[in-house]
Amino acid sequence: QVQLVESGGGLVQAGGSLRLSCAASGGTFSSYTMGWFRQAPGKEREFVSAITWGIDSTFYTNSVKGRFTISRDNAKNTVYMQMNSLKPEDTAVYYCAAAIPGRNLWIGESYAYWGQGTQVTVSS
Repeated sequence: QVQLVESGGGLVQAGGSLRLSCAASGGTFSSYTMGWFRQAPGKEREFVSAITWGIDSTFYTNSVKGRFTISRDNAKNTVYMQMNSLKPEDTAVYYCAAAIPGRNLWIGESYAYWGQGTQVTVSS
């Protein structure tokens, strides 16, 4: 059983930056593909980014490419997402998740473990 705890959310003005962290415990962190999803009020949960185990390949949804960067530190069992040039449309609850390798990392159903979420609010 893997436990995930996100931190780093908050209120920021448009154009600002935040760094989200997700600390994992209870499993072999380095074996999991790690992803970030978000859900805005009244909208469905959507994929934001992911980083695979092993070679650390990264993937991003088009709307955050060039602005967000996902990374992981296996020694600290932590995954990060640096978010720059934030826009009001980035406002959402952001969730960290862990997926079994080999699954389709673009969809939530592939992720077996989820954090509780952290709120990101970007004001215009």
